Order: sequence, then structure tokens, then C-alpha cells
Amino acid sequence: MSTILHNGKTLQEEIIKKNFLDRSITTREVIFVLALTACLTPWVSPPVALVIGLVIAQFIGHPFLHLNHKATHILLQVSVVGLGFGMNIHSAVKVGSEGFLFTVASITGTLLIGYVTGKLLKIESKTSHLISCGTAICGGSAIAAISPVIRAEEKQLSVALGTVFILNSAALFLFPFIGHLLHMTQTQFGLWSAIAIHDTSSVVGAASKYGSEALEIATTVKLARALWIIPVALLTAFCFNAGKQKMKVPYFIGLFVLAMIVHTYVPMQPVSDVIVQVAKTGLTLTLFLIGAGLSRAVLKGVGVRPLIQGVLLWVAISGAALWAVLHLVK
Repeated sequence: MSTILHNGKTLQEEIIKKNFLDRSITTREVIFVLALTACLTPWVSPPVALVIGLVIAQFIGHPFLHLNHKATHILLQVSVVGLGFGMNIHSAVKVGSEGFLFTVASITGTLLIGYVTGKLLKIESKTSHLISCGTAICGGSAIAAISPVIRAEEKQLSVALGTVFILNSAALFLFPFIGHLLHMTQTQFGLWSAIAIHDTSSVVGAASKYGSEALEIATTVKLARALWIIPVALLTAFCFNAGKQKMKVPYFIGLFVLAMIVHTYVPMQPVSDVIVQVAKTGLTLTLFLIGAGLSRAVLKGVGVRPLIQGVLLWVAISGAALWAVLHLVK
């Protein structure tokens, strides 16, 4: 039985309080918190946040590594739901229905190529699938949605997100250059960037450099494409739980759909804008934490094969989409 002191607190509580107050804050913790705070500002993009996390992991070390997995898991799911408040379900369904067959072909083809290349390169199945889903649909958002479905470990999640965001950064510079080089129309470039660039933020960034019409088309097509997170996540849950009696569907997928419905039918634009911005900040913060968890030992164990798979997939979908829009779209 705990000893009760004169102020009503137990001796154990007093010891815990004393230990907390006497605890010294290390330089490593100060640097980590300052970097984390910087990732909450609009000046730090997701790729930059990932790089900052990686630098801290290599040269300073993660002072709260034991909390990292749980924090990234929660942040990813909450952020995915928040992104749903920026999507209009009518626009997405309309554009998606117009290019339904092309969307199905490109997503199915990417997933199949990803499966084959993953086997050939002998990449762990969950990591390979996450990279394939991120390339096929909408980058980090797709990986965030799929990872809890297959119960991906932090290392698997880190490799997939890192691969996708490295290629995203390259796309921001390469795609507008190639578009102008090939004299692509606004419509052609908008469709191509929406299909071939992973993340919505990078699609918007590349298309905005090309023109206003390209930006409008790219954003709408990418919006419709993002809806495919749901069937792919459900199919993934079935495939990765084939040997189990009961298939569990993650609750946040339902919340993601609900967020889109609320945004479409409830007049709350200012609030929705804030929620989406917070969600994007949450994804940026998540990338920082993931990068900070990639120590030298983890990176050494990863190797270059996942990056090779990501590049092969990216080249395949970019090349096929480029040929299609140049020959089938005016």
C-alpha cells in the first residue's frame, strides 16, 4: 500500500514528479523538437521534411525512437481522413467515369508490373506492394491508406514513402521540361501529370508551372484517381488476409469516404480548407518522423532494390501514359 503524504499525494507520485522536474534536456532533444516545429510551418515541404528527418537520424539520432511507430501510425490515418475534406465526390465520380477504362488499365498494369518486379528483385512483399500502390494511385496518401491494411512495419513504410517522395521531387522538374520539349497541349500535360506523378501536391506543382488549364485538368483527374484508394485497399485486405477467417476493414477508410460526402453536401468551405491544410501538415510531420527513424543500420539493411523497383515502375507508367496522351488526346 502506498504511503500517503500530508498533501494527499503518495510517495510514488512525489518521486515521479521529482524525477521529471530534475530531468535534464539533452541537446539532441532540443534539435529534434526545433526540427519538428519547423515541419509545422508552410515553408517545409514533405520531401524536405523527409530529408531533415534523415539527416537527424544519421548525425544526431532520434531521442524518442520508442514512440515513433505509434506516432506515425496515428498521424498517417488522421491525415488521410483529413484529405477527404478537400475532395468533391461528384467531380471525382464524373471525371473518373469518363476515363474509367484508362484508369483501370493503368492502375492494374502498375500493380501487376510492381508484383513482377518485386519478385524479380526479391523485395519483401509488403514493401513491394506499398511502392506499387503509391505509384499506381496517389503516392503518400495511397501508401498511408494501404499500410495499416497489411500491417506494414515502420521500416517497410519508410522505404516505400522515401522511394515515392524522392521520385516526386524529380518529377517537379522533369515533367514540365519534357512537356515543353514535346510541345504537349495543356490537356495532354494535365492528364499525363495526373497519371504519372505520384502525389497530388507534386501533380499540382508541376501542372501549375505548365498552365492554368493543365492545372485544372490535372487536379480533377488526380482527385478521381485518389478514389481508387478504397477498392485497392479492400482488395489488398482480402489478398493479405486470404488465410484468415475474418477480413478486417480499417475504419479510417469509411471515415475518408464520409469526409468526402460531408465536404460535398455541407457548406463548410473555410473549415474544409483548414482541415485539408492541417492534414497536409500532418503528412509532412509524418515524413519527418519516418525519416528520423531511418538510422544508418536501417538504411544499410534496405539496399537499393526498392528504389530500383520504384524507378522501373515510374518509367513504365510514365512512358505508357505519355504514349497514350500523345496519340489519343488532342
